[in-house]
Amino acid sequence: MTKGDDSPKGVITQDKVLSLLGLAQKAGKVAGGETQVLESIRDGTAMCVVIAKDASDTSRKMYTDKCKYYEVPFVYYADRETLGRAVGKDLRSALAIKDEGLCRALKKAAPELFEEEM
Repeated sequence: MTKGDDSPKGVITQDKVLSLLGLAQKAGKVAGGETQVLESIRDGTAMCVVIAKDASDTSRKMYTDKCKYYEVPFVYYADRETLGRAVGKDLRSALAIKDEGLCRALKKAAPELFEEEM
């Protein structure tokens, strides 16, 4: 560890993932909201999906079933408020990332969270 660095090497901070989500939003590569996320999964533009840990059981099942059927990698991360805040919106149960490079960066930042192999 370097001076001033309080976290051990290799430990993932939530801020890194949230920063990447904010970057994706600024680049116009995020679909948020149920209809947009499901549409992105179905039409093949979603490269990966981030699902809030506190999303309702019905929502979690809906998103995970679609992701598995269309073979889109997904991750459970943070809560609805935090996901929404990361992209400058209200509560978000899920976010579809529509850029392969940003999805790779998310996986690199938090590889143990992904359910499906990218």
